[in-house]
Amino acid sequence: MNPLSKTVTVRHESVDEESAGQRIDNFLLRVCKGVPKSLIYRILRSGEVRVNGGRIGPAYKLQNGDQVRIPPLRVAVGPVAGDIPAGRPLPVVFEDEHLLVVDKPAGLAVHGGSGVSFGVIEQLRRQRPEARFLELAHRIDRETSGLLVIAKRRAALTALHDMLRDGKVEKRYLALVRGRWMNPVQHLKAALLKYLTAEGDRRVRVCREGKAAHSIARLVRRWQTGSLVEVELKTGRTHQIRVHLSHQGFPLWGDEKYGDFAFNKELARRGLARMFLHAARLRFRHPITGTEISLESPLPADLEPYLSYLDQNEGRDHG
Repeated sequence: MNPLSKTVTVRHESVDEESAGQRIDNFLLRVCKGVPKSLIYRILRSGEVRVNGGRIGPAYKLQNGDQVRIPPLRVAVGPVAGDIPAGRPLPVVFEDEHLLVVDKPAGLAVHGGSGVSFGVIEQLRRQRPEARFLELAHRIDRETSGLLVIAKRRAALTALHDMLRDGKVEKRYLALVRGRWMNPVQHLKAALLKYLTAEGDRRVRVCREGKAAHSIARLVRRWQTGSLVEVELKTGRTHQIRVHLSHQGFPLWGDEKYGDFAFNKELARRGLARMFLHAARLRFRHPITGTEISLESPLPADLEPYLSYLDQNEGRDHG
């Protein structure tokens, strides 16, 4: 037996109004911490999961009062709440009874997994034990800083997911790329495909068989060897900005997956070791009240040296 796993006996979960409307597969992924996604779908396909005594498929949407039977499962033993450091409170940009928007620092994952024991969502739950519901409305990369939306109510989460899918949430990022970006505005529409490297690392590449992806890049400032661009996401694919810009021949400064690796080493020797990507702006209508929300996050202090280096060594490029 794997000493880092344990078997959990049959469980019965009652669905409350906060979970009503959620798909059964997503519900199980949330309540069965440490269980691989492949196992969740296997027990759904085999009929071992029952709702109100009957078999259901992965797309079944839970109703308030449903009784869910979960079979015995072997789960990985992860950190308990006491093992997750409370850490410093994350900077809150907006909060009401439905939503919470934080300014995530670079280096902090949004959730645990893939070798990371905890992230933003686990830290928030640790800091706010009275909160009955806290779920990520979307994700940003661990290396990326900036605005991140967390739902505090199931209805808000469901509505936000619909809005994100329909392109009703405006998300804009600041990215520093290598090279002289010339177009004031450029639409990038290369399809993206996720794959695994031989080492098992997740990557994304431009591929005709991939999922449609659309970014809009706008020039902000330009130097001889670098350009600051604002990128608006019209879709939300994994690593979309990084891959779209790299595919155009303009890799992000400090990007260890899709960047210019020799150039990144040179940056590290200068003390510039972080990827330059920042979720700077969000604009959307509140999913419950309909009020327009417009939020901004200033460029963090650890990115300023990149721009200072260019200003001091190259000056602005007006060509």
